[in-house]
Amino acid sequence: MDDGKASREFFDAHLAGRTGADRGDVRLGPTYGADFGVVDVADRVVALATDPVFVLRELGLERAAWFAFHVAVSDVAMSGLPPAHLAVTLNLPPGTSDETFDAVWSVFDREARELGASLTTGHTGTYEGCSFPTVGGATALAVGDPDDLVVPTGARPGDRVVVTKGPAVETTGLLGVLFGDDLPLDEAAAAAARERFWDASPVRDALTAAAAGDVSAMHDATERGLANALHELAAASGVSLAVDRGAVPVADGVRELCEYFGMDPWTASSEGTVVATVAPADADAVVDALAAEGIPAADAGRVAERGALGDGVRVTADGEPLPEPDADPLWPAYKTARERFGGD
Repeated sequence: MDDGKASREFFDAHLAGRTGADRGDVRLGPTYGADFGVVDVADRVVALATDPVFVLRELGLERAAWFAFHVAVSDVAMSGLPPAHLAVTLNLPPGTSDETFDAVWSVFDREARELGASLTTGHTGTYEGCSFPTVGGATALAVGDPDDLVVPTGARPGDRVVVTKGPAVETTGLLGVLFGDDLPLDEAAAAAARERFWDASPVRDALTAAAAGDVSAMHDATERGLANALHELAAASGVSLAVDRGAVPVADGVRELCEYFGMDPWTASSEGTVVATVAPADADAVVDALAAEGIPAADAGRVAERGALGDGVRVTADGEPLPEPDADPLWPAYKTARERFGGD
C-alpha cells in the first residue's frame, strides 16, 4: 500500500465487496470517490465520515488544532447537512502535557460550538508507539432531512461544475505558515501564502452552496488536489467532466509558492476547496451566495454522460485529458523545505 490516501486500484482490489453485512438502512456505503456514508434512521438521514486527527504542532497549537478539527468535519459537510455530532479518539504519546491537551481541546470545543455540533463521545489516553502529528481519529455525523442530502454519487449530465477557492490552498497555507519567513518570495506573496491557511476548511463553502441552489454532488479537494477531486467525483457519479482551467479561481500566493517548489498546483492537496455540481439554472445563485460569504468561486465547467468526452475529466477549450494524479507534492515539498531551512 502506497503512502497517503488509498488509490482507486487499492479500493477495488482490497475493499470493494468486503464491507460487512448488507443492511437495508445503508443509503450510501463505501464507494470510491465518496468520503462519507449515509444511513436512514426513521424519517431522517445520518451522514457519517471518519478521518485521522492530525495535529501538526509546528503550526502552533492554535492553528494545528483548528486545522485538525476542520479536517475531521469536512467530509461530512459535503453532504450539505451541518455537522451535528463528533466522536473523537486522542491517542497521545507518553509525556504529553495537560497544557498541550487543553490547548487542542479548547479549540475543538470552540469550533464545535460555532458549528452547533456536540463533542458527543470519544476516548483519550497516552500510549507507547503513538506520536504527533497523527494522534487519533474522529467520526463526524450530520443529521437531516433526506430532501436536503447531497450525495457524491449524484452529479447529473447537464449540471454545471462550480469550484471554490481554486487549487493548492491547503498546500500554500501550510508551507506559507511553516516556512514563509525563509522562502524567497516577495513580501506580498509570502503574506498571501500565510493567509491561505485560513482557507483550509471547506465547511462554509459546502453548506453555503447546498443552501443556495440545487446541488447534486460535492467533493473536497484533499490529497492529490483539485485534479484528484474532479476524478473522484466523476468516478463516484459515473459521469465525465469538462472543466475550463482558466475559469477556476487561483488565490493570491498560490502560483508563487508552487512555482518555487516546482509543484503543479492542481495536484497539490487543497483542503478547503470544494467541487460542486449544480443545476444550470442555479449555478449563478450558488456562485453569488458564496461570494456574499467572501468565498471565491466560479462556474468552471459542465457534467456530461460517462464516455461522452472520453472517460474521466477533460480541461481547457481543447478538451485535453486531465491525468489522474498518483502522488501529492505537499509532503515532498515540506521535506525539501525542512532540509533547506531547518526545523524541529
